Amino acid sequence: MSQEQSIDTLISAGWVIPVDDAQSCHTNHALAIDKGIIIDYGPRQQLQQRYRGRIEKHLADHLLIPGLINCHGHAAMTLLRGYADDYPLMEWLQEHIWPAESRWVDGDFVRDGTELAIAEMLLGGTTCFSDMYFFPEQAAEAIEASGIRAQLCATVLDFANNWASGADDALAKAGILAQQYHDHPRITVALGPHAPYTVSDENFNKVINTAKQHQLKIQIHCHETQQEVDDSLREHGMRPLQRLEQLGLLTANTQLVHMTALNDDDIARVRRSGASIVHCPESNLKLASGFCPVDKLHKQGINIAIGTDGAASNNDLDLLGELRTGALLAKAVAGDASAVKAHQALEMATINGARALGLEQQLGSLSIGKFADIVALDMTTLTAQPVYNPLSQLIYGNNTLAISDVWVAGQQLLDERQLTTLDTGHIHQRTTQWRNKIRNDNDR
Repeated sequence: MSQEQSIDTLISAGWVIPVDDAQSCHTNHALAIDKGIIIDYGPRQQLQQRYRGRIEKHLADHLLIPGLINCHGHAAMTLLRGYADDYPLMEWLQEHIWPAESRWVDGDFVRDGTELAIAEMLLGGTTCFSDMYFFPEQAAEAIEASGIRAQLCATVLDFANNWASGADDALAKAGILAQQYHDHPRITVALGPHAPYTVSDENFNKVINTAKQHQLKIQIHCHETQQEVDDSLREHGMRPLQRLEQLGLLTANTQLVHMTALNDDDIARVRRSGASIVHCPESNLKLASGFCPVDKLHKQGINIAIGTDGAASNNDLDLLGELRTGALLAKAVAGDASAVKAHQALEMATINGARALGLEQQLGSLSIGKFADIVALDMTTLTAQPVYNPLSQLIYGNNTLAISDVWVAGQQLLDERQLTTLDTGHIHQRTTQWRNKIRNDNDR
């Protein structure tokens, strides 16, 4: 009889959806994990004979899925959740959010807000997120301490803000950040030119040069509203995507966020470029920004990831809820109930997100050789009953509170709904202090 191999962790579950080409859902399977990597996957009994885990987790009534990837947000803005609701985008930004940010955003605000966001995301099964905001240095501190993964997009604007005196300053700071985290196992750095209407051609060229110098991805809000497209036609004589293409910014390293006002030429440009689209359905709905034609984009072979956007415009960071909304909305927009099937929706928050971030060889599926970023859901909850199809329950049901355990690179960050690396009491206290400070200032 062969000797059992000693490994760090062995996790078995009633169901496993690995997110593979076959769209599999396996029963009674297990994952063998060592040094943060999935080293084996297969039927539970076979792996239990092969391996002895220093930690063994037997979850007979649970579903395992890859860690969810939230491809766009502004984590620190969670401190502005509910601050300004029921306004259209430009009024929301110009009259409420930008003035509040100018008054309050600093390194402490960003660290505290990012911690709050990370706690919410881990409780919701998100193991990796992309963050476009100011003071990414402080956000990185919160990310390092928590154990989660992130892409930090250094925000670039034509005008000064609390973090940078302008585009040149932001790009210089982004370069330093990129060097600092060049070999980090969980943090990557990208550039975040805010939008076509806040960045000039001159500064876009500087973004492109900096991205090439440091080999960075670029994330940008684009075609967020019809007004943005109309304004670009009036000011530049071309649609935003055509302008980005002419500048050389539209490439396979580009992540285009929102993309609600698209014609066939726009879609063809994205397809030719190999850029990814990050769909933010709930934020788009709340701000009445328009509809991303997800089914049409899928049929063109365009990679579509999903993001929550910031909690100031959503107002939550619940990625499973976002998937449900995104899948249902795609059917309505397409006028086709078979559009964006359940597995396609899950791919948007897993392998497609990893592909958008350039990490598909490391994340996005439960595959041998990839990081052990895993989410477990308790399928005995009343809201999951009866379980005919675990994938259907996952996408179309009400299951965020069923998320019981979360691992990132084999480290358990959520254990039976308890966060293991974050001090929830401290987060609550700091959040309350910020709420009181901002509310009292507004009451003056």
